[in-house]
Amino acid sequence: MSAHSVRERLFADFSPEILSCGQSPHGVASTFEGSEGAVASRHEIHRARESSFDFGERRSPAMLHYHTQPGAPGKPNNQERRPTIMAKFSKILSAARKTFIRAPDTVNHAGGAAYAQPAKLELVSTLVTSFLQDEFYRTEPQTVARIRELIAILVATDPLFVAKAALYARHQHGMRSVSHLVAGEIARHVKGASWSKNFHDKIVRRPDDVIEILGYYLAAHGRPLPNSLKKGLGAALARFDEYQLAKYRRDHAAFKLVDAVNLVRPPATPAINALMRGRLAPATTWETRLTQAGAAAAAESPDNAEALAAAKADAWGSLVRERKLGYLALLRNARNILEHAPDAVGELCGQLADETAVRRSLVYPFQFLTALDALRKGNLAGTDRVMDALNQAVDHSLANVPRFEGATLVALDCSGSMAGHPQAIGSLFAAVLVKASGADLMLFSDDAQYHALNRRDTTLTAAKSIPFAAGGTDFNAIFQCANRAYDRVIVLSDMQGWIGGGAPLAALADYERAHNASPRIFSFDLNGYGTLQFPRERVYCLAGWSDRVFEIMQKLDHDPRALVREVEAVELG
Repeated sequence: MSAHSVRERLFADFSPEILSCGQSPHGVASTFEGSEGAVASRHEIHRARESSFDFGERRSPAMLHYHTQPGAPGKPNNQERRPTIMAKFSKILSAARKTFIRAPDTVNHAGGAAYAQPAKLELVSTLVTSFLQDEFYRTEPQTVARIRELIAILVATDPLFVAKAALYARHQHGMRSVSHLVAGEIARHVKGASWSKNFHDKIVRRPDDVIEILGYYLAAHGRPLPNSLKKGLGAALARFDEYQLAKYRRDHAAFKLVDAVNLVRPPATPAINALMRGRLAPATTWETRLTQAGAAAAAESPDNAEALAAAKADAWGSLVRERKLGYLALLRNARNILEHAPDAVGELCGQLADETAVRRSLVYPFQFLTALDALRKGNLAGTDRVMDALNQAVDHSLANVPRFEGATLVALDCSGSMAGHPQAIGSLFAAVLVKASGADLMLFSDDAQYHALNRRDTTLTAAKSIPFAAGGTDFNAIFQCANRAYDRVIVLSDMQGWIGGGAPLAALADYERAHNASPRIFSFDLNGYGTLQFPRERVYCLAGWSDRVFEIMQKLDHDPRALVREVEAVELG
């Protein structure tokens, strides 16, 4: 198989727009930095987009990885999306401090004054928040281009940090696509490092990770493959048994697991020998069980809808009782199970509420909100029991919320650019923090106002009760509205403020004088765009969608570099 044919076969997963974005004249720098005219244009785009955003549309959880055709430079995208199969989810990030007397040094994607993140902090925050799909202010190719730029900067001085950041994103936060991209770029840029083989081995959690990493590298950089990449991925493949290889062999894909084995030539194992000789038994997944049940019913009783329904009910019930569904599959199919196998609801609820299973799953908290939405669309028997189980599961997944002493304000950005995952995770984290610490909640967009939550509500119910607007983003409004002294302010936002100039320097100073306060500020970036709204002293920067962010918040009270230290502590073995 020639390198040329491999590259052609991979374009279904890695579009030319994505692969060329690093060299595109419309990359991140040319799109978001430069002339005053560009800033004004971006400002206008933001205002138009936020004022007309349709909140009736909700994105599904990140089960699909979207490739899109980019629009004009700097303009939001809403073109048709083409899904490709993916798995994903989780994250965090804490940062170094900032100076209230220092003037803003950059402009964010909304056109407001902001502060550039240090390269290490920006890389980690992007890796733990990005599913490599279009966002409100940035297209997928632009995100890929920026990640490549950051990697190129950091590998010159600290390539090991880049590798550890990828491992951290993959294993602590479940982020797949970005870890594949970083693995490919490390293979390209890092030569002769003693740790590179171990890195490429450890970045792999599933056999299809090998396919995706090779796919990215061949499409982006071509052949030959670096030896460290081949040896590391080969060692990873040798770890898997026959069931795992069969489950992810992708026999009907353009680039198969067999192709990957031919490229990296892993050490021989009984499982790999069976794969290459075509002797692997088909993996019995829940999808195949359902397909086989339907096919058997159709063969036995053609055009018999009742027989088909009975076969589906039996298959779903067996899958639940035999615990053949992984936690994410169980969550995604809760409504299907209620509809087709209502007699299995007790076992379904028990598995959903299992604390060990929740923590092992790497499921993102916002996926529980998506499952809740699906349940509410039907009027199915047992829905109340499943919703109760989901509430227990969310509480398990967010059990590490710190109990802060003193007065705490949670300020949640409710502007239009927060739509999608940022809105879902922001409202969930806000509800958790309010319930855990008795914090005050403030909602802000063009202006700000306090919002009371019923602390007796379940976490999911409280999160769903938070209203979102469609206005702009004014961080000054937080401190203009705050009416008492706080020990800490937790800001949940995508950090794209532009009203009032962006960074709230004067408003914060006025608040501190008026209330004789000097609060610690946790600046929580929910989209990893790479800019901050606060200077560096006494401000702690975080990013992420998993419960691990709360562990970092606790550590930040004592160490402002906690997030970077978390990454630096990753071992390559």
